[in-house]
Amino acid sequence: MELTIETAISEFGIAAKAKLANPAAAGQPEDQIRAPFEQLLLDIATLSGFPSGSVVPVGESSVSDLKTRPDYAVTVQKSLAGFVELKAPGKGSDPRKFKDPHDKCQWERLCSLPNLLYTDGNGFSLWQDGKLVGAVLHLDGDIESSGAKLAPPPGLQTLFENFLRWQPVAPRSARDLAHTTARLCRLLRDEVTEQLGLKSDALTSLATDWRTLLFPDATDERFADGYAQAVTFGMLMARAKGIPPWQRTATSRVGAHKIQFLDRRSSASAH
Repeated sequence: MELTIETAISEFGIAAKAKLANPAAAGQPEDQIRAPFEQLLLDIATLSGFPSGSVVPVGESSVSDLKTRPDYAVTVQKSLAGFVELKAPGKGSDPRKFKDPHDKCQWERLCSLPNLLYTDGNGFSLWQDGKLVGAVLHLDGDIESSGAKLAPPPGLQTLFENFLRWQPVAPRSARDLAHTTARLCRLLRDEVTEQLGLKSDALTSLATDWRTLLFPDATDERFADGYAQAVTFGMLMARAKGIPPWQRTATSRVGAHKIQFLDRRSSASAH
């Protein structure tokens, strides 16, 4: 069967319906559409001219309490391109309309990301620097019942292409640079705070070291703020001084994807 956007969505409908209707399905509803979504992303990448294997969705562990870590980081040619947040079918794909406090709080944090795709399987929206790109698009049908009859709306492939072909835009002034880095620094700070609350071994130990050596009275909030600022401006200084990328590797997995975005932003600003 020839791969087209229509056949890709039809196959997505078949796979999603089978997963959601399976009586043995466990976990949250959005967990059931992860595999079908991954295949859809790869199919549309192929349709958009990306070489096989160049687009890779990297799934995060499903932890329902986390508000700063989307479901997927997506790399293109081994370089971070963007994030994907999956929601339960029927919840919607326009985060501005979320009513659930968890979802609203998560959106307030994730809107700082430069390139973010939201979907509940039925709808798709692309957000870049907190702004909607184009329109919120909805599939013709429902992934819980339409199966092979599920069909794409006009512009869906373009939405995915805009997501996959994202490139950092160099700040045009010191004010723009400060605004961009502040948003990502804030998101990194929030993730560090969240991980401290979950008793992350690496960060808890680091916070103890900082208090012992530098700031004995620092609260978790002050530590998170200091950590985020140190990483953010350390990356900018490293780029300004021409330090090679392999020497700018994040030492902690926490916030690593946000740090990669910071590095790409600082790389763009250098040019």
